[in-house]
Amino acid sequence: MVALKVSNHLLTIMKATAHKTNGNRASAREREASIILTAASLFAAKGFSGTTTKEIAKTAGVSEALLFKYFPTKRALYAAILAEKGQYSELRGTVEEAAKKQDDERLFTALASYRIRKGADPTLLRLLLYSALEGHEMSDMFFKQQYSVFYDLLAGYIRQRIADGAFRPVDPLLAARAFFGVIVHHRLLHDIFGLPMHRTHEETVREYVALFLGGLRAGTLQTPNQVTR
Repeated sequence: MVALKVSNHLLTIMKATAHKTNGNRASAREREASIILTAASLFAAKGFSGTTTKEIAKTAGVSEALLFKYFPTKRALYAAILAEKGQYSELRGTVEEAAKKQDDERLFTALASYRIRKGADPTLLRLLLYSALEGHEMSDMFFKQQYSVFYDLLAGYIRQRIADGAFRPVDPLLAARAFFGVIVHHRLLHDIFGLPMHRTHEETVREYVALFLGGLRAGTLQTPNQVTR
């Protein structure tokens, strides 16, 4: 099911590219974008070790020489894919604004709904999984440039809310990891293993946020000592 999704995504890219490049009217930016999207789709479908630059160039409708002109090294291509697929500036702005207002529900909802939404592209998640399993350098690039930013941001927010007395005392970093773990596990089940959704995306996000905040907010859970008494 996932392979079909990726293939359809790649087919759409190829059709768009063919239309734009008809009569050599494609601009340099369009060719570059085509290479990036084609490479991302192929890497996501076949892994890094299973994809060659020759295959990327052929699928994108360019020569290998032109591919290397735009991306002299594979690392440059990987960085371009991350920049294209991992655009988090708007999300970060929303999260930081919610943090200033101490709007717990908005902050957690923004983080969850960014990934758990209808039509979310599974490409980036598959790239992360392949890069980790293959010991690929993109794994470290991805974590440092993308995930660690939001882990630290969320952990910092939880730490501050604990100091405010709004959240019960927990390890902030473990709590942040746990929340992102819920999101990633959800996407693994539905985007990778193809498990059908039994609730809408919006309902799912609301439920996850309610469950998580219910465990974090002060006075919502008994401590281990209270339970044993």
